[in-house]
Order: sequence, then C-alpha cells, then structure tokens
Amino acid sequence: MNENEGGRYMEQNWMVLLQQQNQLAKVVETNRVTEQYGLSLSEQDAQLIVAERSHALRQSRRVEFGEGIMPKIIYEFCDSDFISQSSYVDTLIRLQEIFFLYKNEMQDEISDDELLHFMKEQFDRTCYGDLDYLEGTCLANFAQAIRAGYRGYRETQGYGEYEELDEVKRWDYDLYWEALHELFG
Repeated sequence: MNENEGGRYMEQNWMVLLQQQNQLAKVVETNRVTEQYGLSLSEQDAQLIVAERSHALRQSRRVEFGEGIMPKIIYEFCDSDFISQSSYVDTLIRLQEIFFLYKNEMQDEISDDELLHFMKEQFDRTCYGDLDYLEGTCLANFAQAIRAGYRGYRETQGYGEYEELDEVKRWDYDLYWEALHELFG
C-alpha cells in the first residue's frame, strides 16, 4: 500500500467511525422518550445495535446514510405492550433485520414510514408481538401485494391495510362478546 492509498484508507475509517458515533448518539438519545414506557438502552446496548445494523445491511445488500432507521424503529415501537426491557434489544435488532429484508422484498416501492406503520400495527394487532408471524405471514402477504401492484397503502400511510390482504379469518370481537353474553348471561 502506497502513501496515498494509506491516507485514503485512514480517511475512510475515520468517516466510518464518525458515522457510527453519530448513530450511537442518536440511538442512546431515544431514551428520553422510551423511558416513559419502561425501556432504555445502555451505551453497550447501542453499540450492539449499531454493530448489528452493519451486519444486517451487508446481509440485505443495502446502504444507509445519516442516522439510519433505528431511531425511527425505536420511536414507532416503544409504546407496544409486547416489548419489555428484557427483550428490548433483541426485538429492536430483529425489527431492523425485518425492515431491511422487506424494503428489498417490496422493491423500495414503500416509504420507510409506511413500512414502519404497517409493521407496528401488525406487530400489535395481528401478531401480538410474534416477530416470526410478522415476518413470515403479515409482511410476506403485504410484499406480495405490493409487488403485484397494490398501492392502497399510500393513502393510509400504511395504517389499516392488512385487513384487505389477510387470508386468515379472525375473531369478530363483537360477535365473541355477544356469544359469551348469551352463554353466561
């Protein structure tokens, strides 16, 4: 390696380190909001999340600039009843992986916010916190519809979309309570 190549290598490493430091700061900064939900990240947690981000980006063959998607994931999901402090870091890492996977699967037709809104709504209302069901069923169905030309999510920003695509018959809440009332009066 000659002197010019060494200088460029050092400059690139410096830029990567600066970007990682900025991402760490943004992730830790989310604690100001998430603490009200009993969730917080330590510096070590944030370092793990940023490291896993790099791995997930390589796996999905994506690039990301700026602060990245993780702060948006954190803000979108922090009020979920299905995330506890003990599962917080692992859930965030998995949500990040799922997000990158489905940005690819949906061929970048959907905005980050639309995808996050859809993911959160399904995570809470359909999957009840089950990440495997979110990834393997809800998002798979949604991605298939988007690849086939579905664009209804644009008007709703990703909210309320799954009912149109869901192939599984769900419980009718009102009918359930009516039946219980009839049985137990």
